[in-house]
Amino acid sequence: MASLRSLHSINNMSRFLFSKSLTHSKLRKLWLTTLSSIIGEKNLILMGPPGSGKTSVGREIGQKLGCPVIDVDDDVLEKTWNMSVSNKLQDVGDEQFLEEEGKALLKFSASGSVISLTGSNPLHPSSMEHAKKNGIVIYLDVQSQDIIERLERMKVDRIVGQRSGISIGDILQKRKHFYKKWHDVRVLCQEGDCVEVVADKVIDAVKRYQCVDSGTFVSTRSQNPSKKQSKFFGDVVIEGLVDDGGLYVPRSGLPRLTDREWRRLVKSSYVERAQIILERCIHPVDVPPVILGEILEKVYGDNFLCHKIAPVRHLSGNQYILELFHGPTASFKDLALQFMPHIFAYCIPKVCNYLVLVATSGDTGSAVLDGFSRLSDLDQRRIAVFCLYPENGISQVQKAQILTCQGKNGLAVGVESNFDFCQKTVKEMFTNPQFTGFLTAEYGTSLSTANSINWARLLPQIVYHASAYLDLVHQGVITFGSPVDVCIPTGNFGNIMAALYAKQMGIPIRKFICASNQNHILTDFIQSGLYDLRERKLLPSFSPAIDILKSSNLERYLHLLANQDGQLVNNLYSQLDSQGYFQLPDNLFRLLQQDLIGDWCSESDCLSAIRAVYGATGYILDPHTAVAKVVADRVQDRTCPVIISCTAHYSKFAPAILQALKIEEIKKNPLTQLHVLDSFHPLPPAHKSVVEMLKDRDNNKSHICQAESRHVMERVENYLQSLFLKVH
Repeated sequence: MASLRSLHSINNMSRFLFSKSLTHSKLRKLWLTTLSSIIGEKNLILMGPPGSGKTSVGREIGQKLGCPVIDVDDDVLEKTWNMSVSNKLQDVGDEQFLEEEGKALLKFSASGSVISLTGSNPLHPSSMEHAKKNGIVIYLDVQSQDIIERLERMKVDRIVGQRSGISIGDILQKRKHFYKKWHDVRVLCQEGDCVEVVADKVIDAVKRYQCVDSGTFVSTRSQNPSKKQSKFFGDVVIEGLVDDGGLYVPRSGLPRLTDREWRRLVKSSYVERAQIILERCIHPVDVPPVILGEILEKVYGDNFLCHKIAPVRHLSGNQYILELFHGPTASFKDLALQFMPHIFAYCIPKVCNYLVLVATSGDTGSAVLDGFSRLSDLDQRRIAVFCLYPENGISQVQKAQILTCQGKNGLAVGVESNFDFCQKTVKEMFTNPQFTGFLTAEYGTSLSTANSINWARLLPQIVYHASAYLDLVHQGVITFGSPVDVCIPTGNFGNIMAALYAKQMGIPIRKFICASNQNHILTDFIQSGLYDLRERKLLPSFSPAIDILKSSNLERYLHLLANQDGQLVNNLYSQLDSQGYFQLPDNLFRLLQQDLIGDWCSESDCLSAIRAVYGATGYILDPHTAVAKVVADRVQDRTCPVIISCTAHYSKFAPAILQALKIEEIKKNPLTQLHVLDSFHPLPPAHKSVVEMLKDRDNNKSHICQAESRHVMERVENYLQSLFLKVH
């Protein structure tokens, strides 16, 4: 039921309309009809702390939508109690006030209205559940300092929870948990935003919430994709790879945050940054913000050795190291693969079994196995992991780690070939309808993947590139808007693709420096526009995670570069499959060179860089990061900071580090090698989880398979037989 205040607002709107010309009135009526249709019978429920502007913004939205406005303080509580809210709080105290406030909201109902809650309504669970049944809850997220200043100007000195020794800031921090628990849509509000600006932000956010098609995905090889061909986020997570051989990308691209919105995140924690970024990238109907928040709190917690999750450290000169190795398996893969399994478990149907196929060039395998082993017991009974790795193509520690991370729902198999065979075989299994149909019919099992070809694997990597930039701003190295370069050791192009997406979302990255080792097909492509697999042989190196010739995520970049021209991408990759090469058209090659710089590092230069950096700073780079350091030194023009992605901890590559530092290996035992390194007191210290893993490594059994697809498929079936009962 509309309040007197909301009826007065509508009358004012009517007088405004009739005062204008007929043409303007018709346009205004059409505008109102279009906007009001986004609500229907639903309520728009504004939630936020005291002083966030809920009442004023609610009135403005009511005018814009031509619908009733209800302020819970004035139109519900004070009419129910026949006294002011402040007097009621003083009379009964906090606990009883919250209970009576909740009961009053439980008795109230409305439809098609804009409702401004009190700041304390979210502290009463049952009343919020009642309100949400017929409403979309919009969280007006205002910075705490802005709220404190507003409350001081308003001379508000008594709110629920305020007492001696507890500041307004403490109360606001505590309440954030409740606001995160209930909101469907978040609106970031900045200092200086007028009421009309915030109201427009709310309407835009609600439009996105109501339009489920705004978060759909298409294949990189789709030609003029229709809405029927589009997939929702959950479908993309489950399927992993498109049946046409392409990769899923957002149909409308990624959302762009404004400079002011990014500045809001400068002082935020990693989890807070991740939630804001991922809420924008994942439609709330696919994964509600409350579920997303619970997952983020769980996955970026005690399993990381550093509370900052992905800290940035000054190395020397204008170079900064983004440390991505603090997760449980000591590589950058953890930043995505602690998150992705929980999203996967949320999205899949509860009645199906799933087998996650993974090809690894070193670090992915252990990260996937560890991540999926942390699911609940129920989820582990229906989700298993099958990991392929090149038996002789990864380091001794990486292999030990993969075998150690096998659990009750994970199996790793070494193949007598290289990573490209592993990746090719995974794709073949996905695109073999006889094989996938057999697994479904016999074991009720569907296939998925956790490689970076899966969008849910790539998406969280955007967060740490954005977070690194914000950390430099927070440290005072740059002001927001100043450019940085990023230098990333990559073979599959996923990590650098995530940085490119961070720029698309508004992070001011100038150049993307692609660092290769002696398997430098990406560097050659960036320098020439020719992607040529002919007569290429994969060479083993000190940096095995980038020993890759066929870069999967490059396809996503070409799709972005070609302005979503799926036909062109399809033609390029058809030629690559049939003839072993493709040449990028001249116009796209010119665009590519505006983004990317590519160079490569020899094995000897890699070791020399490790030795030189340690000698100068006491810091030990792993071989992949050393490749990036060499390339950054060679190509970066030093006119702005360069962030070098440190993609793994050196503990995983002790033999190479010992060789680089010219330390004699007394014993071949990897654990002894780490003890030798640790005796030099390097930065960072030995990775605790790697040390613990090496202590237990002798208890793990390895499985070897011939490099033929049919043998791999037999292993998959045998594994499923041990896990899931046959359907019939």
